[in-house]
Amino acid sequence: MSPMLATRLDFTAVLLSPSPSPPPGLRVRALPAVAARTRASSLAPRAAASATAAVSAKPAAVSPLSADRTVVRIGLPSKGRMSEQTLSLLKSCQLSVRHLNPRQYTADIPQVPNLEVWFQRPKDIVRKLQSGDLDLGIVGFDIVSEYGQGSDDLVVVHDALEFGHCRLSLAVPKEGIFENINTLEDLANMPEWTQERPMRVVTGFGYLGEKFLRENGFNHVSFLAGDGALESYPAMGMADVIVDLVSSGTTLRENNLKEIDGGVILESQATLVACRRSLHKRKGVLEITHEMLERLEAHLTATGELMVTANMRGNSAEEVAERVLSQTSLCGLQLCDICHLSWGLQYV
Repeated sequence: MSPMLATRLDFTAVLLSPSPSPPPGLRVRALPAVAARTRASSLAPRAAASATAAVSAKPAAVSPLSADRTVVRIGLPSKGRMSEQTLSLLKSCQLSVRHLNPRQYTADIPQVPNLEVWFQRPKDIVRKLQSGDLDLGIVGFDIVSEYGQGSDDLVVVHDALEFGHCRLSLAVPKEGIFENINTLEDLANMPEWTQERPMRVVTGFGYLGEKFLRENGFNHVSFLAGDGALESYPAMGMADVIVDLVSSGTTLRENNLKEIDGGVILESQATLVACRRSLHKRKGVLEITHEMLERLEAHLTATGELMVTANMRGNSAEEVAERVLSQTSLCGLQLCDICHLSWGLQYV
């Protein structure tokens, strides 16, 4: 992961620009209509264009920011693994959340004065960012894309928090009429789909699913909204195809379903998102965002790195590094570690 290179001035200019063009190393971007990004970890999130799908809620209406609120609000996932991993990441960044009453939806982060934590459902975090009731939020990129629907008022400040990895993917049954269907093109060209008998798709991501299929030449499609256990719909004869989040793919395989080539709609992981109007107009939001971004980037950059402190004599840093690495307890260090190590040693 690239180090945080931007100064406070660069950061401010990028966030407040109508069409931000981030400098190298700064992980800031608006939520565009269609965007793709190549990363070493093969994660390439893509946001979606504005459209309306029958099974997806419409974006929240933009309303003026409340002038009487002076505290900055951040929304965090309220339950589940995403919540646990979010709290763990913040703790690792010295931003521990103090949640005194588990029955309450509010908490604070003592290290950041004037920041109020609100535990919310992920989709509500996106909606309240759009309405201006939240200023910042940590949520999966899949949820940002589905419920943000290309909103210019959402800014993805950090798009790779390195947890919550999954993909939104299309899956079909392994057998029957789909036995020889292995690509998205095969699926689109099946003669079974007509105006009278469209391909039935069940999903909880109607906006992204509808847009993806439309852009890939599917003309006869009907959508059914589903919240869980989507793998059961084809077996029950209720749907032909599912569009759902996939991590390992084990659940699909165990329910006699398969992904097909070209069927990945979006790659996702946790992101830090901001309300652009809050960054413009609410006092303290820009400074807190900057501090959180620096802490997150510092922690994520340091992940996987190590520091060795040694008191050894030598004529050069390289000689001391070679002696350190000759120790059996350190024999697992690789070449890249040696390069980092040589910079961190002092010699006499």
